[in-house]
Amino acid sequence: MAEKRDYYEVLGVDKSADDAALKSAYRKLAKKYHPDMNPDDKEAEAKFKEVNEAYAVLSDPDKRAKYDQMGHAAFDPAAGGGGYDFSGAGFDFGDIFSSFFGGGFGGSAGAQRNRPIRGEDLNVHVTVEFMEAVFGTKKEISYSRTERCADCGGSGAAKGTKAETCSVCRGTGQVRKTQKTPLGMFQTTGACSECRGTGKIIKNPCSSCRGSGFKEVRKKMEVTIPAGIDNGQNIIIRGRGDEGINGGGAGDLIITVAVKTHPVFVRKGFDIRCELPITFVEAALGAEVEVPTLEGSEKMTIPEETQTGTVLTLRGKGIPNISNSKTRGNLYLHCVVETPKNLTSKQKDILRAFGDATGNKNYQKKQSFVKRFFK
Repeated sequence: MAEKRDYYEVLGVDKSADDAALKSAYRKLAKKYHPDMNPDDKEAEAKFKEVNEAYAVLSDPDKRAKYDQMGHAAFDPAAGGGGYDFSGAGFDFGDIFSSFFGGGFGGSAGAQRNRPIRGEDLNVHVTVEFMEAVFGTKKEISYSRTERCADCGGSGAAKGTKAETCSVCRGTGQVRKTQKTPLGMFQTTGACSECRGTGKIIKNPCSSCRGSGFKEVRKKMEVTIPAGIDNGQNIIIRGRGDEGINGGGAGDLIITVAVKTHPVFVRKGFDIRCELPITFVEAALGAEVEVPTLEGSEKMTIPEETQTGTVLTLRGKGIPNISNSKTRGNLYLHCVVETPKNLTSKQKDILRAFGDATGNKNYQKKQSFVKRFFK
């Protein structure tokens, strides 16, 4: 007999996982390996049972504590463990199954089992240029989604035929088994092996979807990228994810937007910033210069005596607010006074003469520094 896998490994969670994490992992795997989605797949059926067993133990605080201490031996009488408590009403895997599909078993089991189940959400990534994110654009995306088979209308049965009610489980998809053991009555509720838990028998399966009723279809669509969207934000298109089961609604299509960086502008919320190099003369005397904006260049006045680090503001020249495109952030220009390089001898002589004429009296920061240092 093959050695049992660690229950935490089966569910793909850490040993520190809380109840919510366990339940989330279980629901995902139970749906993935469910017989409805994997008809005539023995491997998927085995994994489905393995997932149910793991969750049955780890979702029960007492059983989980025993398992954490002794492993699988905690439930193996031959290894000295106490075994599951199957006395009285007994432990029923159907309880675990019903927590996923909703409701219990009995007279309404078939109805609960075949209740509408919402389709999965799908995620697609799209990359846009910086300016496309600022002003909005349209992008064509492609993705795969699960849809009802067009050939059989989702029934799984070939054209001209239909599924029949399973005579073994009478359409409930579940069968109960009771076995007497030294520990008491052992009762389990599991998927009907005759119909794979569907409650229906398809004698002539659809050749297109192989009886599953669903097919994976490649889709293309044009998506509007709204003005002002930021890197990592999502666009949600309702009902364009996987189609649901048993008439359940479709999931959503979630488009995650990646925005490329810009060579000049840096975005901070709805504001943008950039460095503005200015010459020594422009900084000292002031000047009218061309500055970059999102719409192109425009003229701006540099005040006299501008220092490196001075920030000039152009209000309303930033990113449009994604929720209200009529309002925009600001553009902040960080002035950087550039020291000239590759000076000629004549230029150097002129600067020396300028330096001799000014001395330190025109440099307040330098005078203050010298006084503090040499006082």
